[in-house]
Amino acid sequence: MLDRIADLPGTELCLASYSDAFDEAYEGIVFWKLERRQTFREPGVPSWEAFAEGDWARALELNERERDAVRAKVADDRRLGVQSRRLRVVEHPVTPYLQWEMQYFRLLAEAGEDLRVVDASAVRHLEADRLLPEIVILGDRVLFEVSYDAEGTAYGARRIDDPRAITGARTELADLYLAAEPLLDYFEREIAALPPPAL
Repeated sequence: MLDRIADLPGTELCLASYSDAFDEAYEGIVFWKLERRQTFREPGVPSWEAFAEGDWARALELNERERDAVRAKVADDRRLGVQSRRLRVVEHPVTPYLQWEMQYFRLLAEAGEDLRVVDASAVRHLEADRLLPEIVILGDRVLFEVSYDAEGTAYGARRIDDPRAITGARTELADLYLAAEPLLDYFEREIAALPPPAL
């Protein structure tokens, strides 16, 4: 099912409408997220802005300043009855973006969010025609295929409400997740000792 998401009918949403629809369904659910692309743009995020400007030390400093906010977010999720299951597909060598993103993911994992990493080789069997999509699944309520422009900037999402599609995608994602590596283990082995990324 994951490899067929792009072919399913869905409702196109702009970024604001996607955010509103996401917030409406974000309570008392298991939140699933699959991230496949290796490079994104995050304009407006201070740490990413510093990273994009080549100031790695500043990017790390700004990221660290988010620690309290991250703890608060994880605590809010617990209060809302939300369990997070985020799966990050990685290729090697890691891209500069992914090296940056992992710094934030480490904060989430240290705060108690459940993030895992899977090597791209483990999903190749699902990518005969194209890469897996970037998706968010909110329990059994809704699936969003997040939309990005050519440079990797999010601009909206496609909303899919078909219960069979949601269940099928969630089952396949859960299987991949069970076989994946905890984020902190991966970070210590593959990311922690890397030199600053060259853009």
